[in-house]
Amino acid sequence: RDHLGLGPGVFVPRPETEMVAQLAIDALRAVASDAPIAVDLGTGSGAIALAMATEVPHSRVFAAENSVDAFVWTRQNVDRVSAGNVTLAFIDLADAFGELDGTVSVVASNPPYVPDDAIPRDPEVRLFDPPAALYGGPDGLDAVRQLSRVGLRLGHPGATIVIEHGEWQGAAIREILTNDGWRSAATHPDLTRRDRATTAIRP
Repeated sequence: RDHLGLGPGVFVPRPETEMVAQLAIDALRAVASDAPIAVDLGTGSGAIALAMATEVPHSRVFAAENSVDAFVWTRQNVDRVSAGNVTLAFIDLADAFGELDGTVSVVASNPPYVPDDAIPRDPEVRLFDPPAALYGGPDGLDAVRQLSRVGLRLGHPGATIVIEHGEWQGAAIREILTNDGWRSAATHPDLTRRDRATTAIRP
């Protein structure tokens, strides 16, 4: 976390994001391939993508971001870490990386997940984090619904999806994923025992 540059329009990486990154890294390490492919959708500062790229150096990581402010910082972070195995694209989630359809082993995301009308508890979130990085529609799950569909498009059978979310959203996210056809949806608590990430396996 220390070496990531952060600026306006970038979601500040928090400890729960490190947990999500670790889940993604573990899934990527387990892939029986000499060049597994991972995608980080809505990469923000690049934290998850860079963690995967540096911890699994034989992987190829593709990161998508559609906020101009965030993209500029992500570009600088990728360059600073000199992660040659990261490809960064300025693209919307829905259209991201069509050329990778059916080839991706790990799809990771820290999507906007705060319901539109909820006021975040942490004042630094409320004051400084950009709305586009926070709010996810009336129930906060619009981006997750999109991620589920995009993950099915990108992933090969057996691929893992890893989604960071708010502490009360695990059951709803497991339901979205399961209804879309994902298997073995599971929610993982962080160090403070709050549910902060859900994973599932592509059929």
